Amino acid sequence: MRPLQAKRYSMTSTPPERLQLDRLATPIGEALIVTDEAGYLRAFDWADREPSMARLLRLHYGLVVPTPGTAPENVKCVLRRYFEGELGGLSTIEWRTGGTAFQRSVWAALTAIAPGETFSYGTLATKLGCPQSVRAVGMANGSNPISVVVPCHRVIGADGSLTGYGGGIERKRWLLNHESAAFRDIPARQIRTTRKKGNSATIRQGLAHLPGGRSRH
Repeated sequence: MRPLQAKRYSMTSTPPERLQLDRLATPIGEALIVTDEAGYLRAFDWADREPSMARLLRLHYGLVVPTPGTAPENVKCVLRRYFEGELGGLSTIEWRTGGTAFQRSVWAALTAIAPGETFSYGTLATKLGCPQSVRAVGMANGSNPISVVVPCHRVIGADGSLTGYGGGIERKRWLLNHESAAFRDIPARQIRTTRKKGNSATIRQGLAHLPGGRSRH
């Protein structure tokens, strides 16, 4: 496995002086772009998740609330081109975020997953040097405030199945297909249910061979 390489990001405990909120039409819904006074990307989410994004920003930055504004044109241009098929430009977007030191290490690691690649949670934890912290890595992944640019959608189940995504499984499926990534096109929960049903069927078949053809209680 090659070592993780951080991309263009900056972690800081100093909150921004101001945040501005812009919007961008995409093939999978209206996107929300939050940038600070220096032009750094602070959040990227979806219009149907605006209340959730607002709660996360309050957690990170307290009373600094985004006001309507215009994101830097270079940021919007790269995002437009990504949705049009130019996948490599996301790494040029400069971003900043709050969060705990552990969360920030996970978010930085996500940017090392190239378009078309996927990691399991276990692989990501191992690359971070904490293979026993899979659950914690998953929780940090789910708290990522900068969707797409910090590509939490590229983390999938160990069996290749789709796992939870704040923007919804349909968006995750679209993004991975857009990037030509390999995955099992079935949610992890459905796989678990199918396996459980399969195990139950196997048990019933075995019980049917007991004397009298009936299960014993």
